[in-house]
Amino acid sequence: MGIIKIGTRESQLAVWQATLVQTLLSKHHIQSELKHIKSDGDIDLVTPLYAIGIQGVFTKTLDAALLSKTIDIAVHSMKDVPTQLAKGIVQAAVLPRASYKDILVFKNNTDFLSDAQSNAIIATSSIRRKAQWLHHYPNHTIENLRGNVNTRLKKVAESNWDGAIFAAAGLERIALRPAQSMHLDWMLPAPAQGAIVIVCREDDTETFKKLNQLNDPNTELCTKLERDFLQTLMGGCSTPVSALATIENNEVYFKGNITSPDGKQQFKIEKKTTLSDTVNLGRLAAEELLTTGAKTIIESIHHAKK
Repeated sequence: MGIIKIGTRESQLAVWQATLVQTLLSKHHIQSELKHIKSDGDIDLVTPLYAIGIQGVFTKTLDAALLSKTIDIAVHSMKDVPTQLAKGIVQAAVLPRASYKDILVFKNNTDFLSDAQSNAIIATSSIRRKAQWLHHYPNHTIENLRGNVNTRLKKVAESNWDGAIFAAAGLERIALRPAQSMHLDWMLPAPAQGAIVIVCREDDTETFKKLNQLNDPNTELCTKLERDFLQTLMGGCSTPVSALATIENNEVYFKGNITSPDGKQQFKIEKKTTLSDTVNLGRLAAEELLTTGAKTIIESIHHAKK
């Protein structure tokens, strides 16, 4: 039996995720080793992600290594993975989801959150977070914030910003969540936020079988519904689409929205169905949203890119 080569980005969080997969595989008596690969998203730490404007900015280098058989599997934050996987690559397992929430790491206090007329400065590289924040706080200024988790936290500490937005799971997994932070319960997450996905080559059926032992069906279902919603709205890193599916008492609750980049327009939807009737829930929610006006936001975003 060969040793499975696990491809990972070099950031502390990415290595933590890959090491988790290595540990889980070892519990099934499967040997593996880590192979570090630098992605385009790690090389360009200046340009906002939405300005880079391509899907898979953090995953395509690992995709290439996978298809060239430099590695056997790749581990990703699922929210970074394009809804359409590269040809020849398949999803093998989705691990149980951690927190899906966004958090605000603040500098001094949060008084500016209770004042609708405040002029705070908030940092994020995410167009989704920017759009939702401006919808909630139209007078605030958004600054670009790139880099790995450690770099971003350092920038917040050294800046004149009032705060910055992070994924709770990213900070909590590597025990870096500051005391001065709070959940943004009103902010819908990115589709599949908080989930880790493992992919392998389509023709590598033996590796697929090994990985599939790690799959969590509930997380797999919820993230599929969220990503179906995103894909139907033609979303990517440059489209401010948010979605969340949760399961409770054999029922699936779905929330989704799309917000204009300036925060001035927002279309949202909520749906509930039984666990046995969820197959097209994400797609149907998106199609319904498109009929209520969401298409105007998508068209304006596409027009702005031309």
